Amino acid sequence: MKTTAANATANATVKATANPAVYPLTVLYDGACPVCNLEMDNIKARNVDGRLKFVDISAAFFDPAPYGVSTLEMNRIIYALRADGTLVAGVEVLRLAYSAVGLGHWAAPTAWPLVKPLADATYAVFARNRYGFSAIFMPVLTWLRTARAARRAVKAATACHDGACGMPQPTATQAKHT
Repeated sequence: MKTTAANATANATVKATANPAVYPLTVLYDGACPVCNLEMDNIKARNVDGRLKFVDISAAFFDPAPYGVSTLEMNRIIYALRADGTLVAGVEVLRLAYSAVGLGHWAAPTAWPLVKPLADATYAVFARNRYGFSAIFMPVLTWLRTARAARRAVKAATACHDGACGMPQPTATQAKHT
């Protein structure tokens, strides 16, 4: 069987997903950035295995000291802390995060040798200008957030819980408090 760059990257993604040195991965993201926040919400919703932890660097209580990188630097590009204590940055963070939630196939091409330099450079430009991009694309971001929420609501409404399908019924304790 011929090994292609796509197959090699997909195999590496599968190995990384299971790698205890990588996960849990703590993603350090800018929650004040609308694009960043939207994408982290998407990833959080898919993080059913708990391979990812999320830290909002824009939060008032955020302390960058444990990560060894200033908040200013973290605002230039996304960072994450692997389980083994290694700090990773940029598109690699996104590859690892997407892999953790079963979307590694979408990010895998960004690791291909011919694509990686372009992906890294493009991401760096985006990261520096993310607030401007957020302002320009706000109507699209709002639509995406609404569409994703509706899709999740439909999925929850049609899911089966405790042998019954449809919206989960409140427990007796929950019913008393409503």
